[in-house]
Amino acid sequence: MRQVLTAVILSTLLTACVSKPDGIEPVKGLEVQRYLGKWYEIARLDHSFEENLQAVTAEYSRREDGGLKVVNRGFNVETGEWEEALGKAFFVEDPNTGYLKVSFFGPFYGAYVIFELGDLQPGDGEYDYVFLTGNSREYLWLLARTPQVSEQIKAAFVKRSEALGFATENLIFVDHEPPFPKPGEPEN
Repeated sequence: MRQVLTAVILSTLLTACVSKPDGIEPVKGLEVQRYLGKWYEIARLDHSFEENLQAVTAEYSRREDGGLKVVNRGFNVETGEWEEALGKAFFVEDPNTGYLKVSFFGPFYGAYVIFELGDLQPGDGEYDYVFLTGNSREYLWLLARTPQVSEQIKAAFVKRSEALGFATENLIFVDHEPPFPKPGEPEN
């Protein structure tokens, strides 16, 4: 009986980690091929796994099992070193819905909910910016294809996120400007 109860509790906790926040719906019509490639983190709500990180990027590519390979990188301004996390992502519903589960730590998954996609240059083959969250309103990111975005995109991100109940007053805007060494190069 104890093992069954433990399994039920663990299953409930793991399911909660990949659930969507109430009132936030993932985009439909996602074209995965246009999502692949390198993204720059523009803004985020901070968490221990990104503490002190600047120049943060995420890179997505296809996996043979139908999922996505995820490589997150950032420069830790406290240690002066690059940090990297390798992960995997799988679609929760279908490949056309911006709702994935992502794992960087073995069997533990977290929600990855794309609630807005931007296409500033239709026909160029890729999305230009994305608003996304995790399983709760404690997680929020703005990613873009370039290290800087217009003030209009930032304002739209803040406005939409605030309307959805995120604590936008706590946003961190990521710095990509200082001469950070390239990953693998020692800092001067």
